[in-house]
Amino acid sequence: MKTSKPESLEALKSAPAADADLSRANSAVAVDEDHHHEAPSGIARWIYSTNHKDIGTLYLWFSFIMFLTGGAMAMVIRAELFQPGLQLVEPQFFNQMTTVHGLVMVFGAVMPAFTGLANWMIPLMIGAPDMALPRMNNLSFWILPFAFLILISSLFTSGGGPDFGWTFYAPLSTQYSPDSTALFVFSVHIMGISSIMGAINVIVTIVNMRAPGMTWFKMPMFVWTWLITAFLLIAVMPVLAGAVTMVLTDKYFGTSFFDAAGGGDPVMFQHIFWFFGHPEVYIMILPSFGIVSAIIPAFSGKKLFGYHSMVYATCSIALLSFLVWAHHMFTTGMPVFAELFFMYCTMLIAVPTGVKVFNWVATMWRGAMTFETPMLFTIAFIILFTIGGFSGLMLAIVPADFQYHDTYFVVAHFHYVLVSGAVFSIMAAAYYWLPKWTGHMYDRKLSLWHFWCSVISVNVLFFPMHFLGLAGMPRRIPDYAIQFADVNQVVSIGGFAFGLSQLIFLAVVIKCIRGGQKAQDKPWEHAEGLEWTVPSPAPHHTFSTPPKVD
Repeated sequence: MKTSKPESLEALKSAPAADADLSRANSAVAVDEDHHHEAPSGIARWIYSTNHKDIGTLYLWFSFIMFLTGGAMAMVIRAELFQPGLQLVEPQFFNQMTTVHGLVMVFGAVMPAFTGLANWMIPLMIGAPDMALPRMNNLSFWILPFAFLILISSLFTSGGGPDFGWTFYAPLSTQYSPDSTALFVFSVHIMGISSIMGAINVIVTIVNMRAPGMTWFKMPMFVWTWLITAFLLIAVMPVLAGAVTMVLTDKYFGTSFFDAAGGGDPVMFQHIFWFFGHPEVYIMILPSFGIVSAIIPAFSGKKLFGYHSMVYATCSIALLSFLVWAHHMFTTGMPVFAELFFMYCTMLIAVPTGVKVFNWVATMWRGAMTFETPMLFTIAFIILFTIGGFSGLMLAIVPADFQYHDTYFVVAHFHYVLVSGAVFSIMAAAYYWLPKWTGHMYDRKLSLWHFWCSVISVNVLFFPMHFLGLAGMPRRIPDYAIQFADVNQVVSIGGFAFGLSQLIFLAVVIKCIRGGQKAQDKPWEHAEGLEWTVPSPAPHHTFSTPPKVD
């Protein structure tokens, strides 16, 4: 992709005082010629900012704080399960930890991290000066901390926090739940509003603010995957809002949507929830595909293999995600025809996913590969995400699912998809774009320590869970039979190691922000895209004059 520089650069070059500035103004398409090269300072900058880079930074720091918070809850879970018997916490508090851990990780860590990356990178990738709706962008972030403050504060109420699992199945959430369920419902509504506003902003920005010459099939894959993700968010977040509202009225206002005694149906809750829940899985993984599709060509010295097929595969995955929700419900007694339909649709969704994996491997094939930290995390993503995909196919087979359902096999499956999948891709993205964000190269030795500690510990943590599940250990239990003790000890050790490894990541990021080797405007030799035409660190305002994409 080539860009032509606007006339303002020629004027800049011809000015007598321009020589000293040329290194900084490597591409004047990226610099606001009027003013404001530097960001304003002070706390008010972060509270009132409508700048896409500031808001992206806020999202990323918030998601990391939530990642550590959810991780601390996971440590409580693994400490309790280190040995059989009740060790540290009461069963009800254990259930609260499993519930809030899931909610915090899904809605507080993974989704805001991807939104932060979208805010930072999409305007830079498409040559836009900012997001299309900057004030709404500010609001969509600042309601999030209050949502999670409400959720986490519910743990300190008299009856305790939500204890019915992050899927909040009825009647657990409607008849047997603590009074703090209202706080849970309110917080989920606010999270959903934030997600919908962010999705609208992404769509309007991509549709209306692309640089001249950037046609649909010249957009980077990260932009494509986020565009499709944004449509998924708008489609399914209202479904989640409907589900939690019905839970609220069943619990507090005497309705009977999910109460069989009043003419309702508890299984209907599962249909409604999973109609949201399965597209939600792809909301948390499609942006990963875009990140991986940017990093692999950059460190393979080749163009992305099969760009058009990658776009069509992403669209196919998004459409098929609406047809597979009941594969979470094979044990509810649905008709055999329905079981077969959802089994075959789930197997079908493996085809476009397989196309993506094939294209990534084909891009690396005979490439001039270099193994920088972003590439290492990306390769780990491909291998471990594929393992998660295979175990998903095992869960799709109806008779086998009767054995796997609600066991630790399911826990292993979705953590391979969401931790060694989504979270690893976020870490790869952070290492890939940190030089552009901060203007400094990260500490390579520390980053390698982070990678190897993470990739080893994540497998020690989650791979043995497959065997626990196959042996029949149920999920969400604070105590278990003695035959599971040794494997659970190994899993817990892996969990503690993985949690500690993320402190290395924090150290790498802080050290990179504070200083280090100066980053070039294009630190990766084969990286492509408009974001590498801007100086490092990226100026506060970029692309006030749109670049032309040839």
